[in-house]
Amino acid sequence: MSEIRLAVADPWPAGENAVKDAEQSTLSQSVLAATGVDVARCYQCGKCTAGCPMVRYMDLMPHQVMRLVQLGDESSVEKVLSCAAIWSCAGCLTCTQRCPQELDPAAVMDVLREKSCDEKKVSPKQKKVLAFHRAFLKTVESTGRMSEFALVRRYKMATLDFMSDVALAPAMLARGKLKLSSHKTPGRKDVRKIFAACRKRGER
Repeated sequence: MSEIRLAVADPWPAGENAVKDAEQSTLSQSVLAATGVDVARCYQCGKCTAGCPMVRYMDLMPHQVMRLVQLGDESSVEKVLSCAAIWSCAGCLTCTQRCPQELDPAAVMDVLREKSCDEKKVSPKQKKVLAFHRAFLKTVESTGRMSEFALVRRYKMATLDFMSDVALAPAMLARGKLKLSSHKTPGRKDVRKIFAACRKRGER
């Protein structure tokens, strides 16, 4: 059976010439190249939104994010790259599992986060989330695995938010959940090579 593409009415009109064919959207092409996800196949059933456990924290619903990527006009790209929704995504893959078209909205969110960072369009409300992402990745790159204390230290220094959650520290230390010394894995050099390869690929 040949593939059927469905046209969906634009829920956010953005001008007379704003709506484009999804195949002509530069953003949708970038997503397809990076993830293999053809957002043009999304017909806005809303199952991703219905199953998302983080939707209450989002300013755009997952199916709305997909639609904006489909549209790909200037205002849609600006809206989706500067929204809080892409940073509220927990990457649990519920949307991916529920999609009747077997698309991967979670992977789309990953690409949008990368583009949001590259183009400096991260929502001011989500700066701490970005700081956490960077602290997490830097910790893994440095030690080859996760170190809670190193993660917290990097995050607190980046955000200057020293007092929130401080009351949890004594209990975590007592239970051995917040070790002051980081355990470095023997294969951490290989982990660093992976990070270096990813950076080199991103520069192309």
